[in-house]
Amino acid sequence: MTVFDDRTDAGERLAAELDRRDIEADIVLGIPRGALPVARPVADALEAELDVVVARKMGAPDNPEVALGAVASDGSTWYNDDFVERIGVSDAYLEEVSTEEADNAREKADRYRDATALPDLENKRVVVVDDGVATGATAIACLRQVRDADPAFVVLAVPVGSPRSIADLEGDEADEVIALETPRNFRAVGQFYRDFGQVTDEEAIEYLDRRG
Repeated sequence: MTVFDDRTDAGERLAAELDRRDIEADIVLGIPRGALPVARPVADALEAELDVVVARKMGAPDNPEVALGAVASDGSTWYNDDFVERIGVSDAYLEEVSTEEADNAREKADRYRDATALPDLENKRVVVVDDGVATGATAIACLRQVRDADPAFVVLAVPVGSPRSIADLEGDEADEVIALETPRNFRAVGQFYRDFGQVTDEEAIEYLDRRG
């Protein structure tokens, strides 16, 4: 089982795998904040523009860390329907939290670029990068926003992910899903990094301006 030194190491290994598979991209989209150090080496290796696609997790009423789903900056939403039904979340709460987190996602997108909207992705080859996939909620919301922009091809590329979530994402959400590791003992993304410290908005934005 691979343990990555940090997000940059993970990005370099991910870039090597994409190169091995002959993946080409017109644009790489990182999911802020933690994906930007991973996405920078990928964009450099693919000689592609680096930008962001933003989504926010929608937390459960009594435990905000547990994802009911996620919503992207354009309002693209994914709900974990089985979980929502199991805990009995009201429609009113879902509407409230989705509206609030969509606003938060738009504000974050505005911090990372001059406009909230994604760049033009029509007929583009797009690689979406995250630092790992646990529930897959934010990845799904981001991928749906990207797919709505009518790209030619969409790849989700991550260093590590939950086997179940990666399998779910390999369905209709992306044309191809590449995960370097899908360990059976997966509990959290951070367990597969020696250094998994928080990335600030300021640090993440620096990666958008930096070329390797």
